[in-house]
Amino acid sequence: MGSKSRKTHVKKGDIVQVIAGREKGKTGKVLQVLKHENRVIVEKVNVVKRHTKPSQGQQQGGILEREGKIHISNVMPVDPKTNQPSRIRRKRLEDGAHVRVTHSSGELLDTV
Repeated sequence: MGSKSRKTHVKKGDIVQVIAGREKGKTGKVLQVLKHENRVIVEKVNVVKRHTKPSQGQQQGGILEREGKIHISNVMPVDPKTNQPSRIRRKRLEDGAHVRVTHSSGELLDTV
């Protein structure tokens, strides 16, 4: 089966705000985008505790805290101009490159 590459409204390194769920209102940086699962991992959001046993890689067991996955539809990129969540649209530049632009203020999210 061939898998098509999906375009997402968020990328690794974006500042996003959670708009739904238990963590609603929190903002953070996107650490990882899991396109095939439609999920993202956001810094300091949805922190879960993981009980681990000692192993070869992890010499000391215990309770580790790490970020859990959030569905990609529950996050929205933050507009750098207004610091408010904003929808994204795509724009083509003169050189033919596609960039992401915030809908509210027209600020570029991608560095060209």
